[in-house]
Amino acid sequence: MKFNPLPLAGAFEIELDKREDDRGFFARTFCNVEFAEHGLQTEFIQANAAFNKQTGITRGLHYQHSPHAEVKLVRCTKGCIFDVIVDVRPSSTTRYQWFGVELSEHNGKQLYVPEGFAHGYQVLEDNSEISYLVSTAYAPDAEDGLRWDDPKLAIQWPLNSELILSEKDQRWPLLAN
Repeated sequence: MKFNPLPLAGAFEIELDKREDDRGFFARTFCNVEFAEHGLQTEFIQANAAFNKQTGITRGLHYQHSPHAEVKLVRCTKGCIFDVIVDVRPSSTTRYQWFGVELSEHNGKQLYVPEGFAHGYQVLEDNSEISYLVSTAYAPDAEDGLRWDDPKLAIQWPLNSELILSEKDQRWPLLAN
């Protein structure tokens, strides 16, 4: 795996090191030793999958407060998504800054999301599926979120019309409020 640090401290784009032949390829998507060498979380207690029927589905931006803050390792296993993280750490010099990357079944990239980051994505192809590892169990009382369209964040989503959002994601308050 190739670990590419992102402009938001602690976050990484991870590229697979594919061993290819005429049958296809083999690659590790996680290695305890390599993650530890980069100072990253090595213990994940939950694996999640999300299937998205339509282009335009936008999920997030979600996070959990401490002591239930999550580390996520996100991968698109089918289709294509635009994955976004936002630094929400109170003492961070990059607080409320965002980073987005296209994850797809073709590019094989993963996004390492550290604690203290909100996470969301926008579906760019019908029938897209993501899989992600999580370091902490879901704790409903610790859940929080940011609006996908918050002007203070000014996220440059690839799609801005005909979006499909959950009621919950539409109700997150704006940061100015």
